[in-house]
Amino acid sequence: MNDLRLKPFDFQAAVARAGLRPDGMPRADAVGGPSAAQGGFKVAMNEALQNVSRGQFEAQRLQRELSLDNPNVSLEETVLAMQKAQIGFQATLQVRNRLLQAYSEIMNMQV
Repeated sequence: MNDLRLKPFDFQAAVARAGLRPDGMPRADAVGGPSAAQGGFKVAMNEALQNVSRGQFEAQRLQRELSLDNPNVSLEETVLAMQKAQIGFQATLQVRNRLLQAYSEIMNMQV
């Protein structure tokens, strides 16, 4: 059985992966990894959305295999994949909501 352990969120590592300095400004050297060097936020978001999509497809595949009585697929594995897909979707939804809220606030600013 898979041992699922959550690691604490490392804000500094996330900032570095996004290609930002600790003060939130973009790095001039773009040392933030392949995502930052090749497109920054857009590429990172695209990769995150693809990972969520892959997780949902995997959960659907395991559900289908379980319903077809595949002996190589366990109920625990299927439920775990479904929960991971649900958490990924909920996180994506929250990011979308926050981005829309930030966009609305920026558009409503007085210039």
